[in-house]
Amino acid sequence: MLPLEGITVIAVEQAVAAPFCSSRLADAGAHVIKIERPEGDFARGYDAAAKGQSSYFVWLNRGKDSEVVDLATQEGRARLEKLVSGADVLLQNLKPGSMDKLGFSLDRLKKDYPALICCTITGYGDEGPYAHRKAYDLLIQAESGLASITGGPDGPSRVGVSIVDVATGATAHAAILEALIGRARSGKGADIRISMFDVMADWLTVPLLNSEAGNPPRRMGLAHPSIAPYGVFRSRDGKDILISIQSEREWKKLCTEVLGQPELPNDPRFANMVERVRNRKITDQTVGDSFAALSRDELLKRLSDADIAFAEVNTMADLTIHPHLRRIEVETPKGVITYPAPGAIVVGEPRRYGAVPAIGEHQERVEASHLRKSS
Repeated sequence: MLPLEGITVIAVEQAVAAPFCSSRLADAGAHVIKIERPEGDFARGYDAAAKGQSSYFVWLNRGKDSEVVDLATQEGRARLEKLVSGADVLLQNLKPGSMDKLGFSLDRLKKDYPALICCTITGYGDEGPYAHRKAYDLLIQAESGLASITGGPDGPSRVGVSIVDVATGATAHAAILEALIGRARSGKGADIRISMFDVMADWLTVPLLNSEAGNPPRRMGLAHPSIAPYGVFRSRDGKDILISIQSEREWKKLCTEVLGQPELPNDPRFANMVERVRNRKITDQTVGDSFAALSRDELLKRLSDADIAFAEVNTMADLTIHPHLRRIEVETPKGVITYPAPGAIVVGEPRRYGAVPAIGEHQERVEASHLRKSS
């Protein structure tokens, strides 16, 4: 039995943040009913990379039932009311104020369904000068300052995945699980409000505190602002390898067993971390020259034998064939798609992952399920 079997989640959701959260609830056994507008979640049209289907939608909507509900109609709102009345969790990330206008204010829901756990995802929360703003992943990357510390010296950059949406969805997932545990003890539901801006600001605590202390972070690409050598160096055959030297013991081993220069730690410019960072240019040049004299295979063997932390700077093509990549198979309306498995492994309890629904695929099944519950 999966841990969330018997839990019903109504997800009035679109795009990425809320669907990330509800997909993880579905993986754990919750019955997730995805409420879609007649044209479907707009993330269905983001791309056509997964056998003609959206990669985003296929990734984030496995294991859910899809029901089309036109909330612009009285019948649609009555249908949502009926679904909510039998639910444990209501998750939504519509535009701020939308649910209130439809008659589903949180104050009213708390009064009518005191055991219901409501989780509302917005861009900037309920109060403050930006509360009314629309918010998307890249907008929050810019507004929070994340983009200012991402990329290289030439200018700010976006993180290459929808990190704000994923972080927000993960935060919502954790908060809902906490609320379910709390309700099991008290019988009371919860009113959870999560803003994308708050989530990203929380994640930016370290660079923020450093900035407030007078040491604002600089964009350094794949280098580290306070450690050297910690960056990318190229092999003789053109392969980029990222190394991380965290201690003086590791620095000495790198010099002796990889670079073949055991005398380097005696040079005052490289004597400790502070000096290596101060002399980063010559530090990196010295390491880089040695790397450039060796092939990728030679370097990987030397680094591994010396127990130096390293990684190859891979592409998505490299990830496709990576020996550590775990995949799952998921049914979709256009056939089986395989993609990376969720990070958590529960030993002894292998997971099976539900199918990705077509628009409105489960209208009759959801209705029948609720008829059984009410009888």
